[in-house]
Amino acid sequence: MTLEFFCATDTGRARNNNEDSVAVDESTALVVLADGMGGYNAGEVASGMATSFIRSELGRWLSEASENATDTDVRRAMDICVDNANRAIFNAANSNPQYAGMGTTLVVGVFREARLLMGHVGDSRAYRLRASRLSQITHDHSLLQEQIDSGLITPEQAAFSANKNLVTRAVGVEDTVLLETHLHDVLPGDTYLLCSDGLSDMLDDESIAQLLMGSETLSEAAGALIDAANDAGGKDNISVVLARVRGHTAASRSWWPFRR
Repeated sequence: MTLEFFCATDTGRARNNNEDSVAVDESTALVVLADGMGGYNAGEVASGMATSFIRSELGRWLSEASENATDTDVRRAMDICVDNANRAIFNAANSNPQYAGMGTTLVVGVFREARLLMGHVGDSRAYRLRASRLSQITHDHSLLQEQIDSGLITPEQAAFSANKNLVTRAVGVEDTVLLETHLHDVLPGDTYLLCSDGLSDMLDDESIAQLLMGSETLSEAAGALIDAANDAGGKDNISVVLARVRGHTAASRSWWPFRR
């Protein structure tokens, strides 16, 4: 199997600055997306710190680690890198008044052969499109999701809630953070989408699936998703990271060619 990547970010129609950040390390099949929060552009600082730190530190570990590293080893490396990024953002927020209270959501994925280790903090999401069916493979860390889980509201009611932006977990807000990590199987034909809530708040799952299936290339899919979110209001920054799994080729050992 081979992997193809594409990432894009857009300010949207309601904001003057972009507090989202995306990163891809093609050599290690590492993908990262963050959605910052905080005044005086501090959210932009937090998300940028998170993606650059994790791409650099986790990417370096992945490139240096033996191919015999287990999934447990990779999960541990993800935990350590996110913890270090969290402390860096937390310390910056507490040493600079302009950055007080800043933080960021995070989605980070590492593709390994026929597996994907996906970690997340906050309400940025990851989806998988397989056999024309879209599945959300992260679980929002948000007040709204807790209300849904407890049965206080339905998912349909949640779409009209005023509490969409209240996250219960974020990177850099406290001195420690818990990265939720899950292992997923990867099959030829899969398409994976990481996105900020500027996309998922504007488009329902069916619309996202139709746009992914209706696009030949990942660049076309990214453009279609961002355009549709803007057409629906563009109330927040919109960011996407896409990965598509190509079929098995016996002669090829190249697992992750990168395309932008």
